[in-house]
Amino acid sequence: MVKIEAWFKAFRLRTLPLSFSSVILGSMLAADMGSFSLKILIGALVTTLFLQVLSNLANDYGDSVSGVDNEKRTGPARSVQSGEISAAHMRLAIGLCALLALVAGILLLYESSKKIGLNSTVVFFLLGVAAIVAAIKYTIGKNPYGYRGFGDLAVFIFFGIVGVSGTYYLHTSEISGMTMLPAVSVGLLATAVLNINNMRDIENDSASGKRSLVVLIGLRRAKIYHTILISLALMGALAFTLLRFRSVYEFLFLISVPLLYQNVRIVWTTNQVSELDGELKKLALATLIFSITLGLGLIY
Repeated sequence: MVKIEAWFKAFRLRTLPLSFSSVILGSMLAADMGSFSLKILIGALVTTLFLQVLSNLANDYGDSVSGVDNEKRTGPARSVQSGEISAAHMRLAIGLCALLALVAGILLLYESSKKIGLNSTVVFFLLGVAAIVAAIKYTIGKNPYGYRGFGDLAVFIFFGIVGVSGTYYLHTSEISGMTMLPAVSVGLLATAVLNINNMRDIENDSASGKRSLVVLIGLRRAKIYHTILISLALMGALAFTLLRFRSVYEFLFLISVPLLYQNVRIVWTTNQVSELDGELKKLALATLIFSITLGLGLIY
């Protein structure tokens, strides 16, 4: 029982609302265009589930073997570093999760290939492989990009542009410039979640040689950066709504504004970065609410 609990802790299921946000919004954008497939939605959610868990396991393992995770680290204890799960078992789990993500992605592409054709299917297969590699290489390997300040860019691309616009394309087989604004918004919010994580860990990351963007620019600039990320995300959604305005219900996404404002306020007023840990789950849930309400406003 203890071992099962350790694995569920390593899965870090609290991150799932964030990863599901882009798939849900992309599917709702497709539904608004009259082209929606429940099978594609479920397939995309399952694939995203495995990719997110893969990322979490790889992060647990990579930070532990590199020494970034240690007794001085802020936040919940990691499974490998604490000894709850051995490094060997974690490597096996990473391999299994990567395989499951690949299989789920292939099944998703098999279903969507009826609409998008062979060429697009090959492109999305390569994107899927890139997502698997990116999830692993974030903290694992000789030169993990998460230790060089590039994690924010990867999150923005995969959680925003690829997540939203890619899901939309799988449903519709169409490219729409209008999907870029909500895709950018979700990507910015996802990046803000990572930014909070890195602000929380700034002291230990700096001491351990992990050069996240927060470590590179400093805590005060990271707070300014955080405010810009959330502000631009809301501005993108507002611009998207105004450009295609049809109904007042399209402003439903504004329900998330108090939650996002509260997050920014706490980032600026908290004196101890360790206190930011609770904001990770809150901002992830706020991002999910943002995505659902933005989508509901379109199809109401």
